[in-house]
Amino acid sequence: MIPDIIWYWQIVVDMHISDKQTDSKANRLIDPFNRKIEYVRLSVTDKCNLRCFYCLPKHFKDFEQPAHWMTFDEIERVIGAFADLGVAKVRITGGEPLVRKDLPDLVNQLSQLSGIDDLSLSTNAVLLSRQAQVLRDAGVSRINVSLDTLKSDRFTQITGGKLQPVMAGLMAAKESGFAPIKINMVAMKGINDDEFEDMVDFCLEHDFTLRFIETMPIGGVGVDASQYYLSLKQVKNKLADQYELIPGVMPGGGPARYMQLKNTDLRIGFITPISQHFCETCNRVRLSVDGTLYLCLGQDHKYELGPLLRQGISDDGLKNAIVEAIAIKPEKHEFRSNPGQVVRFMNMTGG
Repeated sequence: MIPDIIWYWQIVVDMHISDKQTDSKANRLIDPFNRKIEYVRLSVTDKCNLRCFYCLPKHFKDFEQPAHWMTFDEIERVIGAFADLGVAKVRITGGEPLVRKDLPDLVNQLSQLSGIDDLSLSTNAVLLSRQAQVLRDAGVSRINVSLDTLKSDRFTQITGGKLQPVMAGLMAAKESGFAPIKINMVAMKGINDDEFEDMVDFCLEHDFTLRFIETMPIGGVGVDASQYYLSLKQVKNKLADQYELIPGVMPGGGPARYMQLKNTDLRIGFITPISQHFCETCNRVRLSVDGTLYLCLGQDHKYELGPLLRQGISDDGLKNAIVEAIAIKPEKHEFRSNPGQVVRFMNMTGG
């Protein structure tokens, strides 16, 4: 089946590319399960300046060599090819993207690409206070900040870092005009399950959006994720005891299901890869810093674009390669039935 799909889409793309009267932006990426791919999560580095215990082992040092990183021009080519095939949303991730030198220059390059109308950033915000305004000016419109706790000592236990720079980064982002600013909180039993209401109040105070995320069994980081797993249904029920929640919506390409606090603008998202997976609506792929295209966060399906770039592939050839990659995108992850399947760490895939 898959070879037939690749053959079919190869013909479709070749026809569009060869027809000079056809607008390439009209092309679309449809995977074997009829899902439109319109969102790329772009990792610009696998390095991170924090060590969240559920993400990276404390002494992990096996990062990708900078010589293997895609250059900014190579990244621009790949994202430009995706844009020509109909992708409109790009999120810059890592690792921690702000440790990549001269990141605002890349943002400026990507913001100039025709067809990319939503350029966002995921960050831990440790370095954000110094870069918030320049990133905003370069073209990032909205950001997600990972923040699992508001307690300084607990933050250090979870991440190995300090909370104060993160808070400074958040306030700088707010002052720079980012909207929305989303707080991503991994809900962990016995770790931060006493802070959900505090985080709601914090987001109400600062006009942030709050999103809860279930822990995922990725990478085998030496931690049994199941001991911290907390179904977000329990989190939602706990919040409903204190707040009046009504259905909510929020623009964006991600998988969160939103509720809203009645009589406020606060939206609370629930990202449930374990208890209620969203594979049937998956619209995204992940591009790693070395040019590997990962087709699913919870599977090992991938396509190596990096070597093709170094071999001098043409723009049309690059588009054809992307179409071939989308043809092998799997139907779903197997976090429940096969939790140990994916052995790469999250920093390798991109957030």
